Amino acid sequence: MKKNYDFRELAKIININSYTKNKEGVDKNGEIFENWMGELGYKTKRYKRKKIGDHLLFVSKKTKGKKILLLGHLDTVFPKGSFDNFSEDKNWIYGPGVCDMKGGNMVALEALRNLKKLGKITNIDMFLVADEETGSDDSKLVTAKLAKNYDYCFVFEAGGKNGEVVVARKGVGTFFIDIEGKASHAGNHYKTGINANLEASYKLLALSELTDLEQGTTVNVGKIEGGIGANTISPHSKLTLEIRYTNQDERDRVLKSLHEIVHNSTVEGTKSQLSGGIQRDVMQSSKKKLEFIKKLEKITGEKIPKEGRGGVSDANITDSSGLMTIDGFGPFGDGDHTIHERACKKSFLKRIKMVTKILKDI
Repeated sequence: MKKNYDFRELAKIININSYTKNKEGVDKNGEIFENWMGELGYKTKRYKRKKIGDHLLFVSKKTKGKKILLLGHLDTVFPKGSFDNFSEDKNWIYGPGVCDMKGGNMVALEALRNLKKLGKITNIDMFLVADEETGSDDSKLVTAKLAKNYDYCFVFEAGGKNGEVVVARKGVGTFFIDIEGKASHAGNHYKTGINANLEASYKLLALSELTDLEQGTTVNVGKIEGGIGANTISPHSKLTLEIRYTNQDERDRVLKSLHEIVHNSTVEGTKSQLSGGIQRDVMQSSKKKLEFIKKLEKITGEKIPKEGRGGVSDANITDSSGLMTIDGFGPFGDGDHTIHERACKKSFLKRIKMVTKILKDI
């Protein structure tokens, strides 16, 4: 095992912009990773896309035994010119994707390289998607289908400050409520108008009441649009809202109430329509998952701390598809989704060592 980690390969892919909408940059990063995986004997299955980067499944030879999926993403949230370059100091590396999650992809790669030194790699595939940062709207169906082929999934989003892996993530859904009223002159014909904005205000209050912080459930109306001007009764309004929840019962409660709020009007004559849906379903902890962590602790010879997170990842997709999934195997970092994104140098070797032991044993 290396005593020091060489970040030059990571710097190479960090310095290529991989903003989700930059297909050229995402694909260029994918091609570099394809070459690295090819050196380990992997074959590539490419899911070609026109407007976003291609999703890449790296396939190993198969034998009898447990099948493992390593999961990551190629894209970042930063457009060209906003945050582009790799840099480092004594303890930290900086740049777009150093922890979210090109750094995590490198942890997986280095662990596979360690396994390659011991012989051929079998039963361990790796899937890198190109649109995770925009909700995996294109890749999630592919990921969910692939999940049926494996026994375990390890996801390489950033680890916790104290080496935590992630056993639970909130589910998230984005919805839109379009409200139709009737325009009229606010001075001359106030009574003949049907105020969509007023109906939106009632719905906003009702939606906010669905939040239950003790349960970890939040309903946030993040955007309101509507109306024409101060002298016109508003003929239309639109609410954009997000729900987050920690378990399926809360999901069902909120969805039921959401439909009731949409289809019942306080302002007579208004009509409302709901669109949107669940983006990524909840990743829940379980007794079976905690027992699996204990097994990993025996394999690694160390205590593996656990945590749940409010943010989502593609771990939500594999977990809700029934695949045993543990997230957070990437390096520790912070400042992700900001120009201050960084990753702790020491955490790379720790994570590579841990993942190598786990993959070797399983």
